[in-house]
Amino acid sequence: MSSGFVMSAMSVSEFLLWITLGLLFWKKRLARRFPAMGAYLGLHVASTPFLLAVLYAQSRPWGHAYFSVYFFSYWAIYIVSAVLLFFICLEVFRSALSAFPGLLRIGVALFRWAILISLIVTFFSISFVHFGVHIIPEVADGLMRAVGVLTLCLLAFLCLGMNALRLSARDAAFGIALGFGLMSANDFTFASLVSSHVSLTAPLQLAYESLVLVALFIWTVYCVLPEPVRKPVVMPVSSTIYRWNEIASALGHTGTQVAVQQPANGFFLTDVEKVVEKVLNRNFKGRESEL
Repeated sequence: MSSGFVMSAMSVSEFLLWITLGLLFWKKRLARRFPAMGAYLGLHVASTPFLLAVLYAQSRPWGHAYFSVYFFSYWAIYIVSAVLLFFICLEVFRSALSAFPGLLRIGVALFRWAILISLIVTFFSISFVHFGVHIIPEVADGLMRAVGVLTLCLLAFLCLGMNALRLSARDAAFGIALGFGLMSANDFTFASLVSSHVSLTAPLQLAYESLVLVALFIWTVYCVLPEPVRKPVVMPVSSTIYRWNEIASALGHTGTQVAVQQPANGFFLTDVEKVVEKVLNRNFKGRESEL
């Protein structure tokens, strides 16, 4: 069995998994809870057959004119996917901290600052060696690298804080983070091991595509299995996370204003007048005695 046939079969399997995942995602109405994830799935369901068709046409002897079509389409979809991933990470973060409104409010603000810092670092890390259309892949890779680091940090946060957040491993938010974490680790490993001009039928490319299929299969399993209902979190008052949530809830809220009465100026002036009168009377009596 040739590697080209295996790669073609894996590409078709990936497309079928995207379609199945999209249908299950909308059937379970998860798109209402994770709208950015729904848009991400819709983008890939629509773009995968288009890119495969253009790539096939480009490989034909008469398909040289399709190179620019594939180039701009691929990188445009890549950049849109990176932007949607930022919003997906925010959705997963909101869902994981939904039981703690105080921590959620502070955490979302910090999360947005982390996204902004990631974008700034990405922009300043671009070398700008290439100009024109050749800078598009560099910008797209920088954005995907930044969101990949953010995704891995989010997955680590959920794994470490799962017990404290009362988050089940079967929750859809954890499943989404797990799939994207696997994809991000796959991207970083692939980028560090291969050159930019690797063949689509190379063994490492086949391993990369296999891990993408594993991530899609994980999401499909999470959509098929029933999700446990998240119950209201009940914890003792002495719990650390409860105290942090209360502190975070208090931050940013103005307290009760206390009216402080200023000292009356009239009493002060009255006392001064009495003292002045005493001094004047004393001086007046002293002069009368001299006369």
